[in-house]
Amino acid sequence: MNEFNVRVYGVLIHQGKLLVSDEYIKGAFYTKLPGGGLELGEGTRDCLKREFKEETGLEVEVGQHLYTTDFYQMSAFSANQQIISIYYWVHCSDAAIMSLKTHTAPFDFEGAEKKNPEQDIESFRWLTWDKVTPEIMSLPIDQKVMELIVSQRPVAAQTLSSQPAAYFVQKSPFVVPTEDGKLIEEHFGIAATKGKG
Repeated sequence: MNEFNVRVYGVLIHQGKLLVSDEYIKGAFYTKLPGGGLELGEGTRDCLKREFKEETGLEVEVGQHLYTTDFYQMSAFSANQQIISIYYWVHCSDAAIMSLKTHTAPFDFEGAEKKNPEQDIESFRWLTWDKVTPEIMSLPIDQKVMELIVSQRPVAAQTLSSQPAAYFVQKSPFVVPTEDGKLIEEHFGIAATKGKG
């Protein structure tokens, strides 16, 4: 039976680093963004909040829509499923993020994949901005999103800085300056204009 599989994922950038999920699924290794499957009767934003809570323990605010799949993608796990993935920016408080257990090495499951090879396992790590490339992701739609993020990042004074431009850096109270003088509360999808004296 052919069917659609709707997935919802979040892009969380904190202090110039991107949160990624390393996962061991059905004997294979994947690097992807945090998120998961939409359940019947659930909205996409509620789904993402639930998935983040279940996977990371973090309570996140879901912000502006970033991307929805616009090409055909078959599921990596089922040939009769077409994947539709929806991506949002997400924000989480500094205090909550400090409680998240992360690793520095890819696929550091602390040996759990050897003890329980039949079990799906995940761990989390932060990628510095110079490591954020499409190739770091295992799945084609995630790679597309990485292309989008990198291509839309403003280049400050054409420097080779390894840090993202201020547009992508979360700041309290979530106000992000852009080059044209406007203020965009990126992670809540609310726009405001800076007063000009």
